[in-house]
Amino acid sequence: MAKIVKDTIHAQGIDIGIYTADFENEFISLTDIAKYKSDDPTAVIQNWMRNRDVLDFLGLWETLHNSNFKPLEFEGFRSQAGANAFTMSPKKWIDATGAIGIVSKSGRYGGTFAHSDIAFEFASWISPEFKLYIIKDYKRLKTEETSRLSLGWNLNREISKLNYKIHTDAIKANLLPPQLTPAQIAFTYADEADLLNVVLFGMTAKQWRDANPDKKGNMRDYATINQLLVLANLESYNAILIQQGRAQKERMELLRALVVQQLQTLDALTFPALPKAEFEAIDGDK
Repeated sequence: MAKIVKDTIHAQGIDIGIYTADFENEFISLTDIAKYKSDDPTAVIQNWMRNRDVLDFLGLWETLHNSNFKPLEFEGFRSQAGANAFTMSPKKWIDATGAIGIVSKSGRYGGTFAHSDIAFEFASWISPEFKLYIIKDYKRLKTEETSRLSLGWNLNREISKLNYKIHTDAIKANLLPPQLTPAQIAFTYADEADLLNVVLFGMTAKQWRDANPDKKGNMRDYATINQLLVLANLESYNAILIQQGRAQKERMELLRALVVQQLQTLDALTFPALPKAEFEAIDGDK
């Protein structure tokens, strides 16, 4: 299961919980937002969900984002909305329609959470002024998050560049015979760089350029923070293996194992399937 990342929005003295499982879809606590209006947030949320306009909005959101949403059940609720006897709760809505935009979480930090699209709509109903304070601190949170990610990416890119020097020095000292043309030397360096590209990204530099003709730079410029960190470790480890006289095929297998192990550790949020690498002889592996 994906790791849950939590944070907090601060608006007019109220702390509002926020979490994401994928850094794309963020869920904000309706329970915390409702505390601005009443000491009984559950009743506030249920009163909000009784409105026909609200159900229309929730139904449209689910239709756009949820292929398993049940429209017939939704229409049944919609036809009853506004009547004095009509009641609605998050659990009733979720269980009947298969909704994913609103979730109920149990435990110490539980409550009713909703996708940010829905949470901001709820905040408007609570108080337009309060909504603006929420949005203001939400933007602050996103700016800080972007800054942290950018700093981490640049740091790992620089570490990778430093380790690349260690890598090339090991190639120069151990893999380059004294009598080679400049073209042959360049080929050896590129060959070893592509070994790392294949075990980490699943393709050579040329394959990436052919597949991405419109992108500037190289594949490493588009790598994730975790990939860059692993790349730095690969360059250091490959330099050691070269100094030990290991054959290229053996080094490729050892490096691939390191990639899988380290990404499993680092990629706590998501671990996409890595492309399979065929450990066939690469040019220069004799």
